[in-house]
Order: sequence, then C-alpha cells, then structure tokens
Amino acid sequence: MREAVDAFAEHLARVRNRSAHTVRAYVTDLVSLLDHAVRMGCADPSELDLTVLRSWLAKQRTMGAARTSLARRAASARTFSAWAHRAGRLTADVAAPLASPRAHRELPTVLRADQAAALMDAPHPGAGRADDGAGTDDAVLLRDRMLLELLYGTGVRISEACGLDVSDVDHARRVVRVLGKGGRERAVPYGVPAQRALDAWLSRGRPALAGPASGAALLLGARGGRLNPTTGRRVVAGYAEAAGLPRTTPHELRHSAATHLLEGGADLRAVQELLGHSSLASTQIYTHVSVERLRAAYRQAHPRA
Repeated sequence: MREAVDAFAEHLARVRNRSAHTVRAYVTDLVSLLDHAVRMGCADPSELDLTVLRSWLAKQRTMGAARTSLARRAASARTFSAWAHRAGRLTADVAAPLASPRAHRELPTVLRADQAAALMDAPHPGAGRADDGAGTDDAVLLRDRMLLELLYGTGVRISEACGLDVSDVDHARRVVRVLGKGGRERAVPYGVPAQRALDAWLSRGRPALAGPASGAALLLGARGGRLNPTTGRRVVAGYAEAAGLPRTTPHELRHSAATHLLEGGADLRAVQELLGHSSLASTQIYTHVSVERLRAAYRQAHPRA
C-alpha cells in the first residue's frame, strides 16, 4: 500500500506538476481510502472496486464531511484510479463512474469599491499589529502600501505576491510576471497607484530592509528575508481594522478586484486570464456576485421592489 501512495505522490508532483499543497491533500485522501479498503478486506490497491469507493465516501458523509470535501475526495479517488489503471496497477479504471456530490458554492465576500479605496488609504495600524513583530518604520510602511496596492490592483494570490522577484516586474509595460498554480505563468497588468507604491518601495523601502537573506525577492519581511504569506495576511487584516472595515483577507481582495473589473465592463475571459483560472467556471462566480449586488441595490432603492 505504501509503495502505491509514494508512487502516486511522485506522479502528482513530477508529472502533473501539482503544488505541494495539492499533493498533500490528494495523498491524505488516498491514505484514508486505502485504510478503509483494508478494513473492508482489500489486501492490495489492485483489489479496489466501485463498492469500496462508494462505501468510503458514504462513511465520510456520516462523519460530517462537507459536500466540498466529499467532492474533492471523489476527485482524488478518480485521479488515483486513472493513474493506477494506466500504470497497470488496476485492471480497470474503477473510479471512473464515481459521482461527485454537487458542492454548494457560496458567493465570495467582496468589498465595495469605496471600501477598497478606504483600505488603500488606511492609517498604519501600529507596531506589532500589521507586521511580524519588528518595529514599525518607514520601510515597513512602504512595503505594506506596496502589498495592498499589488493585491487589489492585480488580483494575485498572496502566495503569488510573496513569490515575486524584482526581475518579475516590467516597469515599462506596467506588468508583473506571476507564477501561479500548477506552475502556470501569466502576465498581469497593474495601475498607476501600484506603480507609485512600487517605485517608492524599490527606491526607499526595500534598500532599507534588504540583507543577506533577501536574494531577488520583491517583497521583504522586517528581518530582510522574503515576505511570508502569513505576515502578508496580518498586514491586510491590520489595515482593514484600522480603516474600520470588516475583517478582510488577501483572497477577499482578490475577489473584490475580480468583481470590480466585471462591474466596470471587463470581459469574463480577460478576468479569467488575469486571475490565472484554468477553468472559466471558476471565474463565473463573480458574475453571480455582481448580479446579487445589483439585486440588493434594487431591493433597497426601488419603491416596487
């Protein structure tokens, strides 16, 4: 069993080029599945069948797993089954007929445009609240402004922002080169406010924080190393609180950027490209957000609503 798990993990990482997070999630699901299979009398992965798979998902459901978790676990089982069949470990792709529970997708939380503007202009929340424990200084302030403008101005993920190098910025075209999920690279434009924040950070902020551990990293922590995503999340949360906004995460800034683009007339395919979504279905959720906001405004303002 262990050898099959290790081989599958290597396939996901090296052949499918999945992220470490995705590999970890799929392997965790597979270990759970194989453990259940052993309890049902299977001595080897080759003995898996559809009955075992359905029994495993049913058990997960009785234990309270959410529909989204069940959908992912079914996807993990199908991915493993297809790989094992191609590799000769299964005589048939036994999970191919396995249906996924239809996941209920909640609409993402987004800021209004005026709230996003307030966040960009928020006062510094104070030492130790928005950074990683080091004192507040001008360099950290410039870094924070750069991070906020970058996240909202481009819609990149916090991990993508923290992974940027100085060389990834094309100043002439006002574009950043982003390495997204699955190793997919994309070019994302940014606006004039982000350019101003970037110029200030590179000319005055980054040199003050840079040290031996900085390397080529664009965004730095207070100790000179590459900015950690956890610290980035604290920065966003701290500034949102200082602006009097609800608790806000970098991913909610990403949601907000996408929604505001669509509300401003951007093409759905263009937004898909900017966000780095492999499927248009992932981007379409923002059209529902826009419609719901329109409905809310109608109910509030129209006398016959």
